[in-house]
Amino acid sequence: MSQGFSNTSGVKHPDPYKEANLDTQVSVQDKLDDLSKFMDASKFCMMTTVNPKTHQLVSRCMALAGQENGGLDLLFHTNTESGKTDDLAADTHINVGFLNNSGEWASISGTTDIITDRDLVKKYYKSHLKAWVGDLGDGVHDGSANDPRIGIIRVKMATAHYSISHKNIASRLTEVAKGVVTGDTAVVNKLREISEEEVQKLRLTH
Repeated sequence: MSQGFSNTSGVKHPDPYKEANLDTQVSVQDKLDDLSKFMDASKFCMMTTVNPKTHQLVSRCMALAGQENGGLDLLFHTNTESGKTDDLAADTHINVGFLNNSGEWASISGTTDIITDRDLVKKYYKSHLKAWVGDLGDGVHDGSANDPRIGIIRVKMATAHYSISHKNIASRLTEVAKGVVTGDTAVVNKLREISEEEVQKLRLTH
């Protein structure tokens, strides 16, 4: 229960939206599978790190390069000389947030490793990366799969929260409109949470 700011003690559930939409009738494996599919379909996310100098949160758009262990680990390309890798060298904690144009979303918190293993880099390398890191003209830092600047950020999930819907836009708008008239909470999404304990159990089988 969160700290109360509006004196809701003694009333029904103070967060009726979560109560109505929280999906607990699903297995842990199905929660991970659906999350993995959603992240693949969304592709782009906002990656948030901590700036070690200012201690402020910093976010930037990133493209998902791949998944490991059924979606428990997420892979992103990086220039190892960039600010985000400096952030992660000082503090490995991270959050990545996905959002699509239907309002479905996912938030994954965890820790990171910066991987420079060339076999892994080459496995996920795409030629368009050269446009982002450039060719420095020295025959080494050329934007190819062998460019030592190109690495992988591996995000190791600790917890996840996400919201998906199996209803179409029209059905969801109808549900919201009904709630405006009746005061009933709109049931439009499946809110799901994967706890730290559930992640640990999933890692035993992936």
